[in-house]
Amino acid sequence: METEVCSPVLEKDIARAAALIRDGQLVAFPTETVYGLGANGLDAAACARIYEAKGRPSDNPLILHIADLSMLNETAEAVPSTAAHLLTAFAPGPITVVVPKAVHVPPLVTGGLSTVGVRCPAHDIARRFIRAAGVPIAAPSANTSGRPSPTAAAMVYADMAGRIPLILDGGSCSFGVESTIVDCTEEGRVTILRPGAVTYEMIAAEFPHIEVRMDTALSSENAAPRAPGMKYTHYAPRVPLTVFAGTGSDVTGALREEILRRTAAGERPALIASNETITALKGLIPAVYTYHCGARGNHSAFASCLYDALRHFDDTAATSLLAEGTGAVGLGLAIMNRLRKASGGDIVYV
Repeated sequence: METEVCSPVLEKDIARAAALIRDGQLVAFPTETVYGLGANGLDAAACARIYEAKGRPSDNPLILHIADLSMLNETAEAVPSTAAHLLTAFAPGPITVVVPKAVHVPPLVTGGLSTVGVRCPAHDIARRFIRAAGVPIAAPSANTSGRPSPTAAAMVYADMAGRIPLILDGGSCSFGVESTIVDCTEEGRVTILRPGAVTYEMIAAEFPHIEVRMDTALSSENAAPRAPGMKYTHYAPRVPLTVFAGTGSDVTGALREEILRRTAAGERPALIASNETITALKGLIPAVYTYHCGARGNHSAFASCLYDALRHFDDTAATSLLAEGTGAVGLGLAIMNRLRKASGGDIVYV
């Protein structure tokens, strides 16, 4: 199969993409978070092609993307008041609500669960595409399973060339990490299943009188994941990643020792870090093996380049990857969640 990239995206490209969706095919499209790999969310056979293209476990749920809130009745049996509140406050935007699924949503989409994640993306191309298709679009990130999510069309092409017919190129994604997923099915409580750009603090401010809690890990390896990203290793670079977390000077010192140790052992480590840390370690590691992720503490800058950084050294001679962590508050919680999964939990706290 030949994969075409539409850039810029014209109205005829939107129409063609919509026709492919109605025909049961796959289309990659941009959102404000990451690129999605879309299929007709009401067509089980089409959604099965997503799992095949990604090599994705079939018990890992998909998110249904809608063009506007009027499409909710095509995806949800009921919309709890907490879900309606979150969508009113943050959609279109990087928020996914988990609600009871409509009876016609295929079990394959939900990983066999009675609930479904629904979101309305903020990207204009995404909403135009969904509206033209006329159906909710089921879409995980447009990468092969376990790899860093794509935030540019070129990253999609690197993973999906020959697997899908069309990529809509909408430029770089603005947020750079996937949407926040919130379970709204429990009375008197909302549970954040995956952190994202809509932060715990933002959600808690909307619900001062009910419980807002975090639940980013399954209690049992045999349990079905309630949302994407809860069970399986994700976002992994091609070489082993170790993350160093703590205060700036402590992290810099620990990275210095680790770079010297690995270099003396004949390794060739690469480094993802803040501008300040890379400057402090200048001369210890070749510039070509460093990736600047913005000023220390600038979570937005870090998030927007995180997945590009994790892919950056894939085709180099680097034998390992070291990364500077960040504070696990606000958007930093989402960054550390992704780094934890990308490293397989290999985090050094200093």
